[in-house]
Amino acid sequence: MRLLVTSFHFHPSLGGLETAGETLAGAFVAKGHEVVLATETPADPAQPTRVAFEVLRRPSIWELRRRLAWADLLWQNGLSLRQARALPLCPRPWVVTHQTWVRDPDARPTLPTRLKFASLRLAHSVAISGEIARGLPGPSVVIPNPYRDGIFRLTNTGPRRWALGFVGRLVSDKGADLLLRALAELPTEVADRRCVVIGDGPERAALERRAAALGVAGRIDFLGPRRDAELAELLNEIEVLAVPSRWAEPFGIVALEGLACGCALVVSRRGGLPEAAGPGQAVFDNDDWRGLRDRLAELLSDPGRRAAAADAGRRYVAGFTAERIATRYLTVFGAVLEGRS
Repeated sequence: MRLLVTSFHFHPSLGGLETAGETLAGAFVAKGHEVVLATETPADPAQPTRVAFEVLRRPSIWELRRRLAWADLLWQNGLSLRQARALPLCPRPWVVTHQTWVRDPDARPTLPTRLKFASLRLAHSVAISGEIARGLPGPSVVIPNPYRDGIFRLTNTGPRRWALGFVGRLVSDKGADLLLRALAELPTEVADRRCVVIGDGPERAALERRAAALGVAGRIDFLGPRRDAELAELLNEIEVLAVPSRWAEPFGIVALEGLACGCALVVSRRGGLPEAAGPGQAVFDNDDWRGLRDRLAELLSDPGRRAAAADAGRRYVAGFTAERIATRYLTVFGAVLEGRS
């Protein structure tokens, strides 16, 4: 099968969409298919992209048309009308994976949103979570994102350096400030536990000041961004990974990565994070730092409960390997090409 893949954002940009696109495109190649990936992310000579497929950066409409003529199917890793603009010139079967909400459930639809909704009548939709599927205007198949099981795996079966951890971009939506507040209010019996914050963003300086104001700066290590094997090594040193997003996350690959490395999880309730975390993990209401504090305290004060959550997580992520998720996609692609979907 010849696949033209589009991913608006791609390496060296960091994020769940980028990770999912690279992981699945590589898995398709490993299964014997031909892949060309088109992206709007420019190259960075300081961070060369090393993948097993061709990457087109900011292609023209005519280049997209030429590649569509070569391809059997267009798979869009995230709906982008810009990256689908050549389809009227060279129609091909079209599968779209919805990596986020097509529209904000709390906002009135804009003209671009209406155009996207209208375009989906011509596409076959895949949703990365049940929550995303429920927000789509038509039918879809739910296929979660994979994690990179060749990188993220359990390597540390001994003591861990940090009791708590956070991984993500340091912006208000990700809720790192909620974790700082919860850490400052932990009950006495677990109040001395250390925390690591992995990531960067415009709010890093404000978070460091906030940690100082709350009196917890001495218990928090701000490490900046990490990726790939270095991130996996750090996750193996965290007992409880918090994913305290304020907004309704569509899914959450970081949750899978944490589980694969032996972390117990505490995640916010709205959106697809509970689906990514799976059974046995702790959940709290979005934007509720007291609920986050209570779930953290329960896990930190009960080693047996923490170990049970970690064990359940490692079993759960076995269903999210690149090979298994790629197989599910290829089944959908085959059905589309045969006119059965």
